[in-house]
Amino acid sequence: MPAINGKEYKNRLKKMNPEIWLNGKRVLDITVHPAFKGVIESKAHLYDMQHEEEKTDLLTYKSPLTGQKTGTSFLPPASKEDLEKRRLATQEWAKTNAGLLGRSPEYMNTTIMALGTASDFFKDGDYPFDKHAKEIYERAREKDLCFTHTFITPQVNRSVAYFEDSEDVIAAQVVKKTNNGIVIKGARLLATQGGMTDELLVLPAGGNYIAEPYIYAFCIPADTPGLKFICRESFSYDQSRFNHPLASRFDELDAIVVFDNVEVPWENVFLFQNYSKAMSMFNEMNFNSHVLHQVLSRQVVKTEFILGVAQSLAEAISVDDYLHIKHKISDIILGLESLKALLLASEYHAKHDKRGIMVPDIYSLDVSKLMYTKLYPSFIEILQLIGASGLISLPSEADFQSEISQDLEKYLQSAALPAFERVKVFRLAWDLSMSAFGTRQTHYERFFFGDPVRLATSLYNGYDKTPYVQRVKDFLDI
Repeated sequence: MPAINGKEYKNRLKKMNPEIWLNGKRVLDITVHPAFKGVIESKAHLYDMQHEEEKTDLLTYKSPLTGQKTGTSFLPPASKEDLEKRRLATQEWAKTNAGLLGRSPEYMNTTIMALGTASDFFKDGDYPFDKHAKEIYERAREKDLCFTHTFITPQVNRSVAYFEDSEDVIAAQVVKKTNNGIVIKGARLLATQGGMTDELLVLPAGGNYIAEPYIYAFCIPADTPGLKFICRESFSYDQSRFNHPLASRFDELDAIVVFDNVEVPWENVFLFQNYSKAMSMFNEMNFNSHVLHQVLSRQVVKTEFILGVAQSLAEAISVDDYLHIKHKISDIILGLESLKALLLASEYHAKHDKRGIMVPDIYSLDVSKLMYTKLYPSFIEILQLIGASGLISLPSEADFQSEISQDLEKYLQSAALPAFERVKVFRLAWDLSMSAFGTRQTHYERFFFGDPVRLATSLYNGYDKTPYVQRVKDFLDI
C-alpha cells in the first residue's frame, strides 16, 4: 500500500475501534465524536496533502521495496539533501496547524525510522529482535501507519529511594513470559493521541525502573485486547472555529495507557530484559538527533505563527508604533531567527554515522531544546501583555448572531478592524495563550523533553568544553 489519504486513515480508525474512555464513558467511534473529530480531520488533511500534485514530490519518496510513493517522514537520510527534504516536509505539514500538532504523524514516524536504521543493534543472543525492529519499520513505511508512544511511569513517588511494591503493580511491567510473547500489566502515562493511531510504541521508562520486569520495548495495534486509553477531558469545548479556532481543530488529547494483562507477540518485541541495550539504544538509534530535528522544524513554524499573532494583535488596536510593543515583538523575532539558525546549523554540521545515516548535529539541537523551554512561555506572555484586557472581554459567535450584535459592533470595534474581525483575532490569541488548550501547549513545550534543569545539566555534561579551556591556557601562556 502506498502513502495513504485522509479517508483511508479515518476508515482504519473506524475499523479498529480501540478501547478509549472519556468522561467515564467508552467512545465507540472517535471519528465522529466531538472531542476527537477536529484533530482527526486535521490529521486526515495531512495525509491528503501527500496526494496533491504540487506537494507529492516533497511529502513522499519511492519505497525501496515496492517503488510506490511512501511518506517522507520514513526516509532514512543518506545526505544533507535528505535532511533538508525531511525538514521542508515537516514544515509543509506544520503550516496547516501552526505547529500546534506536537504529535503529527512524522514525529513518531521519525522514531520508527531511527529504529529501523539501527535494527542490527537489537539482536540479542537467540532473540531475533533485529529482525523484529526492521520488520516494524518496513511495515510502518509500506502501510503508512501512524503511532503514539509512551515511556513515562505513573507519578506515585518521585523520591530517589522509592521502588514499587512488587505485589501491587502500578507501573507497567512484564508479569509473564510465554512461548507466544510477554504479558504486560500496569499503566503508563501521557500517550498523546492515544487511540487515534494505528499502533502504540512502548519504550523503556526512565527513573528507578531498572529491574528486569520494566525492561522491554515493543509495538502493538491500538485495539489489542486488554489495552485501554483513559483520556483527560477535551479542551475542544465546542466546534465553533470562531470561539475555539485552535482547540476545535488541534486538541490532541492525552491519555493514560492501561495494560490489563496484554499479551504482546514476540514478533512485536525488539528489546527484553537487557539493561545495557536499554541504556544505549537511544544513542545507537541517534534518537535525539533525528527526533529533535523534526521537533525544531515544527517549532520554527509555530514561532512564525506566534509572531504573526502578536503583530496582528498590535495592528488591530493600533499599538504597533509603541516602543515597548516593538521591543516585545522583537524578542519573538530574536527567538525565531535563533531557532532557524540552530536548525540550519544542525544540518550543516551533520555527519554520517557508522551505518551511513546522515545525523543532524546534536549540540545545535540540544541547545534549541533547552532554549525553547524558556522561549515559548515568554512568547505567550508577550501575547498576553499586548492583548491585555482585550483577551478577557470576548463575546461568542452566538452573541454576534443575536439581537445584541449591534452593541458589539459599536463597542468592540477597533481602529483597524470591525468588531467581528477584531474579536476573531483576539479569540485566536486567547486560544493560544489563555485557554485550557493554550495553557496545555505552554506546559507541553516547557516539559517536552523533560525537566529543564535536567536538560541543562545534560547539555553541560555532554558538551565538549575541553578545546575552549585549552585555548584559555594557551592564551595565558603567550
